Formats: sequence, structure tokens, C-alpha cells
Amino acid sequence: MFRSGFVAVIGRPNVGKSTLVNALVGSKAAIISDKPQTTRNQIHAVVSADTFQIIFVDTPGIHKPKHRLGWYMVRSARNTLEDVDLILFMVDMREPPGKGDRYIVDLLGEVDTPVFLVLNKKDLSAAEKVEELFQEYGALYPFEALFMVSALYGENVEKIIPEILNYLPEGPQYYPPDMITDRPEYFEVSELIREKVLHLTREEVPFSIAVDVEEMKPRETRELIDIRAVIYVERESQKGIIIGKAGEMLREIGSRARPEIENLLDSHVFLDLWVKVSPGWRNRERMLKNLGYGEE
Repeated sequence: MFRSGFVAVIGRPNVGKSTLVNALVGSKAAIISDKPQTTRNQIHAVVSADTFQIIFVDTPGIHKPKHRLGWYMVRSARNTLEDVDLILFMVDMREPPGKGDRYIVDLLGEVDTPVFLVLNKKDLSAAEKVEELFQEYGALYPFEALFMVSALYGENVEKIIPEILNYLPEGPQYYPPDMITDRPEYFEVSELIREKVLHLTREEVPFSIAVDVEEMKPRETRELIDIRAVIYVERESQKGIIIGKAGEMLREIGSRARPEIENLLDSHVFLDLWVKVSPGWRNRERMLKNLGYGEE
């Protein structure tokens, strides 16, 4: 019997959801950074074997939105809860349940989907607090299973998939067995560029940027793919930060992104990066749709 199904990974921003998904898949399906709200779109990451296929749905962190983009992100995460076979609720085990966690628990109470609790950042937590934390979360919701992991180091992650299989129905193979994510290549390229900006910038700048791959095509005269991408910011001051003195920051973004893009596309690439100011783009409906947000 072949089993297949969809598993949502939800939680507050910056608890390690994308890191866990990458660890479960065994490959980089989603970008990661130490900045909250790194994930903006639903990302399907696929694990295939001879007898099963699991599609993990990496969702944006559930938070109180401050702009239209944030509203889309939270709506995307909330809508996922009813459309999957299982939910992994991920929390940072260095902290007791907070208002954000309790809000998510309330959302879980509105659906019939079974839920696993995943306590993350085991490598940074005090061992003597584990039992207390299990009891606190256990009192909030009847979780089907509880796991304590370090997603960053892959510790205990291997225990999750066998338990997931007990909750998957008999079903088809939704994706080819060699597929890791269902997102198109241009989306993955834009995310890799955005990841490097997240790593290199601070304060408000990481949250104010979006990346749009305008063109990606093979060059006729040689084995090379030309990529033109625009990094959008909201203010002129942010544009100056992204470009940097004499263009140093923009070159660093490109040099860090290029090897991963070449690995993704299995080809040499010429990466042409531009920076444009689009004031208040996070609250502009048309701009958000052009950038691929709000479509789920």
C-alpha cells in the first residue's frame, strides 16, 4: 500500500520551521535566516520513498500583521490548517508558551486535523526544563505526539517521519520521486537572492525588500544562463544600503547567491542585480500580486 499526504509546519516566526523542513527533506527546499518572517509563501517540500510520499507545507510564521503583506502571510498559514492530513506545531523550547503560541493553539482547536508538537532548539535548552515544558503544552492541547529536536543539527529529526506515516492515508504519488519542491526555478532563484540580503542586512531593511526575477534565459553563444533580478526596497536610504559603498554590498549579495543558483540550475550563470525603490510596496495590492504574494 502506498501512502501519501500533506503535512503543514506551523508556528510563530523564527522558531525554525524552514530549517526543520530542510532537515526532513534532506536538501535545501526553503531559505533560512535568523530574521523573523523569512518565509513569505507556502513552499511544498517533497520526501519520496518506495512506499510513501510526504509533502511538507512550510508556512509563514503566524504573527500580528502590520501591513498587507503580513496579512497575506498569516492568511496563507491559517488556510493551510484545514487542507492537510497532519500538522506539525513547532515552538522554541527555550521559552514557555506565550501569547503567540496560545493564539495558534486556539486556531488548532478550530480544525479536526491531528497535530504533533515539535519542541525545537534542543541544543540551546536546559534539560531540566523539558518535562515542565511538555506538561505546559500538553495542558493546552491534546497533541498526538511530542518531539524534542534540534532542527539546525538534525538531532532527533529522523524520528518524525515514521510517526507521520501512521497518519497518512492511502493515496497517489503527487509529484515525481526526484522532485524536492514544486516551486518554479525563478521563484527559487529569487528566494536565494533574498536570503543573502537577509544575511547581510539589519534592522528594518530585511523586511522591506522583495526580489523579482525579471528574466532568466540561456545565452545562445555559450553554456550560460543570464539572470536579471530586481531587489525592491521602500526608501532611498535602503537602496543605498543594498548597493553599498561603490557597489560593494550588491556585489557581495551576488557573489554569495551565484554559487547556489548555479548549483540549482546546474549551469554557470551571469547574475545581473538591480535595486529599485517602490514606496510602501508591502501595502500595495497590485505590487504584491506581481511579486507572487497573496495567491494561495
